[in-house]
Amino acid sequence: MEEIRKKQSISISEVKELMEKSDPESMDQIQRWTYDYVLKFAKLDGKVAKKLKQQLVKDCGITEEEAVEIVNNLPTTEAELRAFTFGWKKLILAETLEKMLKIIKENV
Repeated sequence: MEEIRKKQSISISEVKELMEKSDPESMDQIQRWTYDYVLKFAKLDGKVAKKLKQQLVKDCGITEEEAVEIVNNLPTTEAELRAFTFGWKKLILAETLEKMLKIIKENV
């Protein structure tokens, strides 16, 4: 078994980009299921998703895990965005939500 070198939250789009470097024929069953899933649900190019995630963390003061949740779902309204941030159990100001939506629109 390979040693874990670094733990990092990555979006579905980033997983897709990583998995596309492998031959699907050499994947085990779980890897193939994962690959099928990311093919269906990745909404962005991996590089775009990574940039968006980094920008959300830097400019909006959210964690990488929270940014991944936003990147995976790409909410388009404040109400949709609030549905995610509500679960984070911390107050996100309306001004920060607007900034997040602006960043999403600029990158999608």
